[in-house]
Amino acid sequence: MTEAKKINLEGIAGSCPGLKLRQVAYFRTRTFKSGNSLALRLPAGLALKPGVEMELRVEDGQHYEFWPVEAPKRKFAIDKVWGSATDLRLIDPADRTFDERPLGNDDADSHAK
Repeated sequence: MTEAKKINLEGIAGSCPGLKLRQVAYFRTRTFKSGNSLALRLPAGLALKPGVEMELRVEDGQHYEFWPVEAPKRKFAIDKVWGSATDLRLIDPADRTFDERPLGNDDADSHAK
């Protein structure tokens, strides 16, 4: 039997920008009963925040993989600010007029002709 050679994968991954080495960590934990469900306590080393919705993938009932679900973007609730700016006044029509002025693009158009 020959001895297996160790390959330095760091050098290979450095030469291929798309190839990344995966960091793998192992934790030992135990399931427990929580109401009518089975629960698994996740170690603090995972740096997860409480209340994060997770997606779980089960493969052949033996391999489990989970990842956080992206939270939907919050929408602006106008009903929370409606009526809070009570001292606003409409703009006077005289303040809506502007003096004509040359635009920066006018010079470029005259040179192109």
